[in-house]
Amino acid sequence: MKVGIISDTHGLLRTEVKEILKQCDYILHGGDVNKQAVIDELEDIATLFVVRGNNDKEWAEHLPQNLKFEIGGIRFYMVHDKKFIPTQMENTDIIVFGHSHKYLEETRDGILWLNPGSCGRRRFDQSISMAVMTIKSGTWTIEKIELNPEMK
Repeated sequence: MKVGIISDTHGLLRTEVKEILKQCDYILHGGDVNKQAVIDELEDIATLFVVRGNNDKEWAEHLPQNLKFEIGGIRFYMVHDKKFIPTQMENTDIIVFGHSHKYLEETRDGILWLNPGSCGRRRFDQSISMAVMTIKSGTWTIEKIELNPEMK
């Protein structure tokens, strides 16, 4: 089972990103979507889990601030900004967040903290990235994918 993990698209769903996501069973979006059209397009590709980011204004009031869910026996918690992650995270295997536009993959106290970076508009000189997780028999592997900033 494959899970595409993105964040901070800021209204831009790149062709390169869509092609990668078409190979996925699930899509996780860590917020700052900026347009309902992006959500609609993602929902046409695969099952979508999405949270509201700080730039998702009135149009996104229906989006949750955080989500807890399970895929393939893996327990996820997702929020846009890591400062809103509760201090007690029992029954969680992976925390997905965005906001900083910087890729992070780090295990803390047995929990994977994953920020896929930004795959929308380039911010400063930061890389454009996303992640694809493969889940098999209750375990996972993560592939960081660096995208071409010149492609739309």
